[in-house]
Amino acid sequence: MSPISHRIALVAARWHADIVDRAVASCRTGLAAHGFTDIDVIEVPGAFEIPLRIKRLASTGQYAALAGCALVVDGGIYRHDFVAATVVDALMRVQLDTDVPVFSAVLTPHHFHEHAEHLTYFTRHFETKGAELANAIAATLNPTDVPA
Repeated sequence: MSPISHRIALVAARWHADIVDRAVASCRTGLAAHGFTDIDVIEVPGAFEIPLRIKRLASTGQYAALAGCALVVDGGIYRHDFVAATVVDALMRVQLDTDVPVFSAVLTPHHFHEHAEHLTYFTRHFETKGAELANAIAATLNPTDVPA
């Protein structure tokens, strides 16, 4: 398969970067398998900063698709629900306003704790979500290359 000339940006939050970066790496691998090789990775401090960065990138007209990746955890004050809902809503609005496909791997697990079992589980989970993200992007940009 010849490379598809579509530029894609993955905007990754730095909170829990060790886990988020697994989704980014898995997504990049999956996109490459579909022939998408022009991929920019842009880092932002947290999930809340993703929508504005994606809006600015979409406004350039240089990207065929954009995706946000973040892990929003319950820190015990219920802020995570507000952040996750706000980010996903804003990403949808960017997509509808700019007509550039926007994807989300902004995930909010319940009861996340930073111990070995959860770190291992969510690291694997983000790898899976990164692969799913790649498949969704590829299917949207090249509908004839829909995964089986």
